[in-house]
Amino acid sequence: MKEAFAIVILAAGQGTRFKSKKAKVLHEVGGRPLIAHVVRTAQALSPEAIFVIVGYQAEAVIESLRELAGPQPGESIRFIRQAEPLGTGHALRCGQAALESAAPRLLVLYGDTPLLTPLTLQQFLESHLRTGAAASVLTAQREDPAGYGRILRGPDNAVTGIVEQKSASPEQLRIREVNTGIYCFETKLLFPEVERLTPDPTTGEYYLTDVIGLLTSRGHKVAAYEAPHAQEVMGVNNRAEMAEVDAILRARKATDLMLAGVTIIRPETVLIDPDAEVGADTVIEPGVSLLGRTRVGEDCRIGAFSVITDSEIADGVNVQPSCVITEAKVAAGAAIGPFARLRPGTEIGPEARIGNFVEVKNTRVGRRARAGHLTYLGDATVGENTNIGAGTITCNYDGEKKNLTVIEDEVFIGSGTELVAPVRVGQGAYVAAGSTITEEIPPGTLAIARSRQVTKPGWVRQRKRKPAKEGSKPAL
Repeated sequence: MKEAFAIVILAAGQGTRFKSKKAKVLHEVGGRPLIAHVVRTAQALSPEAIFVIVGYQAEAVIESLRELAGPQPGESIRFIRQAEPLGTGHALRCGQAALESAAPRLLVLYGDTPLLTPLTLQQFLESHLRTGAAASVLTAQREDPAGYGRILRGPDNAVTGIVEQKSASPEQLRIREVNTGIYCFETKLLFPEVERLTPDPTTGEYYLTDVIGLLTSRGHKVAAYEAPHAQEVMGVNNRAEMAEVDAILRARKATDLMLAGVTIIRPETVLIDPDAEVGADTVIEPGVSLLGRTRVGEDCRIGAFSVITDSEIADGVNVQPSCVITEAKVAAGAAIGPFARLRPGTEIGPEARIGNFVEVKNTRVGRRARAGHLTYLGDATVGENTNIGAGTITCNYDGEKKNLTVIEDEVFIGSGTELVAPVRVGQGAYVAAGSTITEEIPPGTLAIARSRQVTKPGWVRQRKRKPAKEGSKPAL
């Protein structure tokens, strides 16, 4: 739009129906706080300024938007504090000085409507400009309009008023077009009416809805624009509605990915955050969660019930079912799982294999290295083409600090080995199964570090022939 406008987002309330100590707008749906969805939508419209009115837990709300409050024009966010929760009209009074001078028009949004799209708001603003109205109301058609204010229209289709349900006549109650509470005002006409607002005799609050009546009583035109999809203007007032909105946002994300060439088996079961990216021809099995800023390349397969958070998965990676990957990097062609865990700081090299019940933390695993079973690799580097036998443990913590284990290229670590860090295993070395390694192993050598086996012939037969006395033990 060429015509200048500003956006104010009302986000000062606690949300008592949530029955939560946390401010309602901080609760997450679709992988983001409620307020973050609305701010991102506002930023997509490139307004002159964005204002967020905060009150309850103001500092936490401000902190939740720190990443979005960038320095570029049209993206920065200004915060206005509403010290007392005295209604939507009072919220605008608190920011009157800043809002009056921000732009000729003011779009009013709410911090609990995360389904609104930039396209719908763009069309709403264009409609406001076409009508030349003093104010425009975003409306919606609802099958069940109970609880909403009904839109009253005149012969020319202009809004003549908004009647609340408790005051509506039987005929008015049959109206299905409802007020969403989202408005666009001509700023110079708005604030004189805001100053005239009187408190509701029951609640003591000042309601922005009353401005519509004040404008029409003075002969100003009020227009309405009906949202194309009533679902978009759905507010979140309790945990049940939050779950419903979360499902809608998740379905939108899954649909976008499938249209971009990703196969999602049972898309209604997956949990994919809005910032996650997935390449074409990747297959996502049921129950998968891709969280945070996870990036998955092309031609991958992500096994059922795997949870991947803030990680980078390159092309052609096979993540088998029930893996947990957090802040890790997996290079092209690698295979992970099933039931593997990659913890923060892990880097898995190309074509490497991390198998079932293997845990890796802050470790770099080289190209084509393998750790197939029941292994813990922490604070280590593992060289190329190295094999880590089942049951191997890097003993990296001495009670005070973490220590490094270095396993060079072409090494074979036998099953059941304990590598007591700090320690280094040289290139091409072998470690015998069951060893506890405490000293450096030179390249190309075999290390054996285990107790000598003792075998006693006839011991079992002798033990069975002579019943043990009470409290005694068989001779060794």
